[in-house]
Amino acid sequence: MALGPFLLLSAVALVLATAGAILLGEIAVTPRDVTRTLANRILGLDLEVDPIREGIIWHYRLSRAAVAICVGAALAVCGTVLQALLRNPLAEPYLLGISAGASTGAVTVIVLALGAGALSVSAGAFVGATVAILFVAILVRETGGGTERIILAGIAGSQLFNAVTSFIVTSSANAEQTQGILFWLLGSLGSIRWPDAWLSFPIVVIGLAICLYRARALDAFAFGEDAAASLGVDVARVRLELFAVTAFLTATVVSMVGAVGFVGLVIPHATRFLVGPAHGRLILASALAGGVFMVAADVLSRIVLPGQVLPIGVITALFGAPAFAAILWQSRRGR
Repeated sequence: MALGPFLLLSAVALVLATAGAILLGEIAVTPRDVTRTLANRILGLDLEVDPIREGIIWHYRLSRAAVAICVGAALAVCGTVLQALLRNPLAEPYLLGISAGASTGAVTVIVLALGAGALSVSAGAFVGATVAILFVAILVRETGGGTERIILAGIAGSQLFNAVTSFIVTSSANAEQTQGILFWLLGSLGSIRWPDAWLSFPIVVIGLAICLYRARALDAFAFGEDAAASLGVDVARVRLELFAVTAFLTATVVSMVGAVGFVGLVIPHATRFLVGPAHGRLILASALAGGVFMVAADVLSRIVLPGQVLPIGVITALFGAPAFAAILWQSRRGR
């Protein structure tokens, strides 16, 4: 499929998914409520609308949809970049141990009340993710670098921080804390508000711009690092730059919503199947498709079980795992 039609279809799907995210939920709102709320908030008008519904639309559902778009776009782009850098189709944003580190930071704040209330769960998760990034970076540097070393260092970091998380939960958490930790670890947009959107949007846009700028270098990486170097790519610099960007993007979104699986793994493969392997097209297409997927998953998480909100990671896994299996089956048939 050509890039133009794909982007158009994705944009339409994103608008429809966002509309569904605003309109659907336990408390019914009408399109009239939505248009009046947007007119009041954006244009400064004073149209009559129920204040409770206005608050739900603006402060809860719209902000939640905005962050879902940013999270989906960031994870999909990170997966696309890492699969190219590592030349590994199974590479995804959590490969470097970032999710495990973020989980340790969040659990430490929830259970041990680190910082005596000065740190929020999101701040603790970001600190944990940063520590994980530094741990993996030091381990890679001390072991000589290389693609295989990066993957093994990420696995080692993940296992270490997962062990620390398990130790804290089993030794210190009560039943209520354990339930909250489990919900956070599976991914949740329940605590998202506009400050999170204002923070995530510029970070995702800047990260996307850097990845697009390095798209031709990523195309060269597909032939190996030696081939990329022969084509004039500064392999060490580009690799360090893109690893830093993907790590920061992943740490940002994980600290906000927890670990949401399969987005960074499935979306790059699906969009590559539709628009081709050229990264100038693939990165942009993955960002849009990731945003659509996350918003749709958030809508489903709120309406599948009446009166209950599922962790969004459950929805992404339920749809992501079969989709990934279908992609693998289709690619095998195409050989």
